[in-house]
Amino acid sequence: MNRAALADFLRRRREALQPGDVGLPAGIPGRRRTPGLRREDVAALAAMSTDYYTRLEQQRGPQPSEQMLASLARALRLTAGERDYLFRVAGHNAPAETRAATHVAPALQRVLDRLADTPALILSSLGETLVQNRMAAALFGDKTRYTGLARNDIYRWFTQPEERLIYPEDDRARQSRALVANLRAAYGSMGPRSRAGEIVRALTKASPEFAGLWERHEVAKRFEDHKTLIHPELGPIELDCQALFTAAARRAGPAALHRVTPSSQSAMLRARTGIGSEPWSSTAAWKEGSENAGPSRCLASSLILRISSLPVR
Repeated sequence: MNRAALADFLRRRREALQPGDVGLPAGIPGRRRTPGLRREDVAALAAMSTDYYTRLEQQRGPQPSEQMLASLARALRLTAGERDYLFRVAGHNAPAETRAATHVAPALQRVLDRLADTPALILSSLGETLVQNRMAAALFGDKTRYTGLARNDIYRWFTQPEERLIYPEDDRARQSRALVANLRAAYGSMGPRSRAGEIVRALTKASPEFAGLWERHEVAKRFEDHKTLIHPELGPIELDCQALFTAAARRAGPAALHRVTPSSQSAMLRARTGIGSEPWSSTAAWKEGSENAGPSRCLASSLILRISSLPVR
C-alpha cells in the first residue's frame, strides 16, 4: 500500500469535482472555502465516516477493503482506468474481468444523479445494488446496506424469507426459477472460481429449494418482464421492465430506471415525502401491508439499462 500516492490521488480527484458533478447543490457562490468537493461530501457519497476518509487523505488510515475502494471509485466518479489505479496504490489487485462488475461509469452515475423524481438503482452484474437515488430508497428501502453474500439479491431470495414478500405469493415460484436460470448463465461465463461460483456453493448448502432448481440446468436471461410488487404502505405496484445493454457490457453495472405514469404521481409523491422509507425487509411491516393493501394499483413502467447477464430485479 502506497499511502502517499493514495492520499494525493484521493485529494486531487476530490478537488477536481464540483458539487453539481455529483448531484449536490452548488451552494452560495463565493462561500465555499474548499476547491471542489469537501471531505464530508465524499464520505457521504461513499457511505463511510468523514473521520475514516480524512485519515486516508492524511496517510493515517488503515488499508481500505476492496468494497470500500469500489465505493470511493463511485463517489469520485472515476473511470475504469482510474479505478484500477486506486486499487493498486491501495495494495490490491485491480478487479479482474471475470469478477462481477461493480464499477459505475461516470456517465451512468451522472444520469442517476439527475433523476430526482424517478426511482433509479444501479446494480452489479450479480444483482447487487451499488447505488440508488432517494426515490428508490423511499420506494424499495435501502438496498445498499447489506454486507457479504447478503449484498446479493439472489442469495437473500433463498436465505431470507422476508425478501420474497415483495412479490405476490403466486408469482414467487416463477421468480425463483428465473433467478436461478440467470445465475446459471452468469456462472457459465464467469466460472466456478468467480463470485457467481461462491454464491452457488453457499446456496447449495443453505437452500434445498435452490439446490433442486440448480440441478435443472435451466439457463436464461430476462430482457423484459411484467410483474407486480407489493409495497407495505402504497399497495400493489405494476411494473413493465425492459433490459437494455450498452457497449460497456463487460465493465459497467446495470441501471434500473422506473418511469412513473401520470396516474401514479400521487403515490410516488407520498413515497418521496416519507411513506415507504422503511426497508421492505421488515417482516412485520410486510405482513401488515400485504393484508391491508387495497384494490387500487400504482401503475409504472420500468426501463432497465442492463449492462450485465444477471436478472431484471
